[in-house]
Order: sequence, then structure tokens, then C-alpha cells
Amino acid sequence: MLQIRCKNNGVTKSFAEGSSLLDVYHEFAPELNIPYPVVSAKVNNASQGLKFRLYQNRDVEFFDARSGSGHRVYVRSLCFVLYKAATDVFPGSKLFIEHPISRGYYCNFKKRGTEVLTDDDVAIIRERMDEIIRQDMPFRRFESTNEEALRIFQDRGFSDKVKLLETSGQIYTDYYMLGDTVDYFYGPLVPSAGYLNVWGLESYHGGLLLRVPDANDPTRLAPMMEQPKTFEMFAEKVRWDIIMRLSNVGDVNKALLRGHASELIQVSEALQEKKIVQIAEEIDKRFRQSDNPIRIVLITGPSSSGKTTFCKRLSIQLLACGIRPLSFSTDDYFVNRVDTPKLPDGSYDFDNVKAVDCELLDDHLERLLAGERVEVPEYNFVTGQREFKGKRLKLQNDSVLIIEGIHALNPMLTERIPETMKFKIFVSALTSISLDDHNWIPTQDNRLLRRIIRDYNKGAFTAQETIAQWKNVCDAEERWILPFQETADVMFNSALNIEFAVLRTHAEIILASVPRNCREYSEAHRLLKFIHYFIPVSDKEIPPTSIMREFVGGSSFKYKR
Repeated sequence: MLQIRCKNNGVTKSFAEGSSLLDVYHEFAPELNIPYPVVSAKVNNASQGLKFRLYQNRDVEFFDARSGSGHRVYVRSLCFVLYKAATDVFPGSKLFIEHPISRGYYCNFKKRGTEVLTDDDVAIIRERMDEIIRQDMPFRRFESTNEEALRIFQDRGFSDKVKLLETSGQIYTDYYMLGDTVDYFYGPLVPSAGYLNVWGLESYHGGLLLRVPDANDPTRLAPMMEQPKTFEMFAEKVRWDIIMRLSNVGDVNKALLRGHASELIQVSEALQEKKIVQIAEEIDKRFRQSDNPIRIVLITGPSSSGKTTFCKRLSIQLLACGIRPLSFSTDDYFVNRVDTPKLPDGSYDFDNVKAVDCELLDDHLERLLAGERVEVPEYNFVTGQREFKGKRLKLQNDSVLIIEGIHALNPMLTERIPETMKFKIFVSALTSISLDDHNWIPTQDNRLLRRIIRDYNKGAFTAQETIAQWKNVCDAEERWILPFQETADVMFNSALNIEFAVLRTHAEIILASVPRNCREYSEAHRLLKFIHYFIPVSDKEIPPTSIMREFVGGSSFKYKR
């Protein structure tokens, strides 16, 4: 008999060898206080599907769709249902699950030939999905040699999966079947389609929007949020991916194996620099117009989006346009530590907009725009005090103010400044490349890996500590940053196609340091598995002005703290 400890309640019970996690859950369920249906579990802090069988003593923990791992399992399973439904009713069609948008997932759907997707087509696919879910069709997992999996996917014409598996270095591979439909996913699925009761499917920008449960209440759909500018930023990146013939990880790996790493780095950096030049030229144009010229450039973005390096590179391009940028950070306007708002657990809420002295900042901006010389503060993060050390700024006729910070687009920060005088920029790392046609790369993973590496290299936090903080970071972004992203005049995507191949060389040893006996091991294990899909590339050819240098080190720019 096995001894299985349930971490949800700390109770240990005996089970027969080979018992599934479903068997274990049914035994523990009456004693657990899990308000929503359980969709996944962790075994010794590693995520597993509920059909996983136990042959040794283990710790297990069960999750509903509110947890990060549970939500991924739910969405992944729903994507398989969508793929099966689409190919069942439209044989020969192609489905590309591209990226998250509007609190759902955008899917590019190509019918056979040149036929255009119609609302009636979407209704037919939706009806077939509903039928599969009502039948409670089981997801079946198979483990095979990599060679056998390659043969299966080659026979079905899945070139995207073939390229991924050919370059992954795996010996054995899992694949899944739903009825007679086969697919590959890089994480577990729910036991059967009947688990997927909350979902939606709509026409969206010529494709499909797969709607998923709310992360806080999985009994209802996540409320839809229109994001036309974000969608266009993704679409622009996808267009460049197609031009460069880099739609998925297999494409990147094949290019690296052919010796094209230098070229990929150079082209990716050139595309970003081209975009920065375009933004600088737009600011220059609006700065020199006779009526309501731009005088303030506001730059924001979520954690580890690369906004600090972007700010420095934009400043250089503005200088090339004959504009002298005057930069400062909203961080210097933090209230004194004693006045900082607190979270329910009593810790300081540094991401709250009330942690910034908006009144003082607004006053200084008004005075600077009026031509006054203003003494601005410098925040001492050691003492938690705002200090005035004689740093004075004056806005000249050929200057613009560049203000960078997480609240830069929040209207509270600059409410006394006319909108016509502001130019707003939103920076984020929106990964458009996919593992394959049905496995997108979560946009947050790019930023989390960047942050883990930067924190570790600076000696600020271990990987375990950074992962432990990440949920609070993302929750704060949802509240204080992302609601304002669509108000931006322009968006800048800081993600690079070759980035994960470079990050792997830095992140691998850092993630491996996370102990197996801590909760954060699950996320470290998932990220390690993910980056192993990429062939590693040295950062030696990454230029010193690259946004990536902000995270892996070696930047020619100087950063505060």
C-alpha cells in the first residue's frame, strides 16, 4: 500500500499501488474545501493530469481552474476540443491558436481553399464542440518513442510538430487522442471533455476568439475586453514572423542548426530599432507642430517588459531628431515609506498608484511646462525617504520630458496636464512565436524568465523568491497597468524571436536551483521543460544596447539601483 499525503488538508491515507489521482481525489474530496471542480494536481510539486497513476509514496495537491496550473490545463484541453470540432466539420482545414487577447485566445482558422470564415461556420464549430463536451469524450494520453511520435505526425501532415520534435532532443514523447483526432500538448489535460463546461467561441478579426473561464471565478466566462491596439501589435509581429519564416519553435531551431543565429539576432534587433526610429519620428513631428505640440512622453509597461532600456534607446533617437530628452522616473515620487499603502497581509503595496505622490508630480510638471527651474526629488530605497539633493531641471524650448514608470499612463498621475501635450507609449513583451500550431507561448513566461535572470544576477532574489512574488506582480499589473494600455498612442513589442534560445543559457542553472520540496518548484519545473524545446544560443552576439542586456547583463546603458 502507498502512503499519500494530501497537501490541501495535511491528511495521509493508504492507497493501492497504481491508484490514479482521480481515485485519490475521490477519497479525499468530502474533507476538502475546494469550491470549484478540480481539474489538475501536483505530485511532489510537479503538475500532473488527474489520470496520472501513483506507484510510490507521494505528496499530492489538487487544484481547480483558479490556479495558474489548473487554468492552463483547462484552456489546453479546450483548445483540443476546438481543434477536433473544427477539423470534424471542416476536413482539410487548419487551425492556428496564436495568442491571448481580449481575455480569450485568438485563433486563425483557414478553411480548405480560399473560402472565408463566416458566422455560420463559427456556429457549426461551436455546435460540434458542445456535442463533444456533452458526450464527455475522454482525452487519452500515449507515451511513445520520439521516432514513433514523429511518424504519427508526419503521416498526418503536422510539419509544425515534426520540426518541434525533431529538434527537441527528446527520447520519449507524450501525445493525446480525442476520439480519432491526435494532437500534441506540452502539459497535461483534464480526464475528459465533460470537465469543460464554461467556454465560448465567437468570430473575431477574421478568425475565432476562444473564450475561457474567469481566473477568479471559473463558473463564468472572463469578461471580454476590446484590445484593438494590442491585437494589431500581435498581428504586426506575426506578419514579420511569416516574412522571416519563423512561425514556431521548430522553425527557429532549424534556422539555428543551419548556422543562422547571428542573422536572426541582427534582424530582430534591426526590426526593433526601426520601430523605435518610427516612434521617435512621430514624436518629432508632433513636437514641431504649431498647435498643441507634444512636451511630455509617458512610457509604461508591465514588469520586465524592457521599458527602461526602451526609454534610453528612444532618447538617443530623439537626440538624432534634434530633440533633447529630459528624463525622470515616477519612482522618485514615491511617498515616504511610512505613508505607503498596505496590502491586506500588512506588507507595503508599492504597485498602488497611491504609493506615488501624484499631487507633487503634477505640480512639478506644470511648473516645468511653464518654463520654471524645478528641484526634483530622488527616492532613497534604503531609508524609504524622498530626498531633495539639489537636482534641478528646466525644460528648454528644444526639450521634451520623458517620464517612465508603471503608472505613467494612469490619468491620476498627470490629470492637470492637457492630453494634447502628452504622447503615451506602452511597452510589453508579446511573444508571437508558438511551440507549434496549437501550443502558444504564454506572454507572461517571457517576462518571468527575464525577471528571474535579472533578479538572480543582481543578487536581489533567488529564483524561488522571484517565482513566489510573481502572482502578486501580475495581479498588480491587472489592476494598475493593463487597464490603461489601450489608451497608448503607440505600442512597442520588446519580445525577440531568438530570445528564449538565449535565455535558456542563463535560466537553466538558475531554475535548477529551486528546491523540489517547495511550492515554487512546480513553476520552475514547468519553465525548465519549456525552455528545453529551444536550442541554446550564446548571448555573445547580442548588442550592448539590446533590451535583452537589461536582463542578462552586459548593457552599455547605466541603470539605477
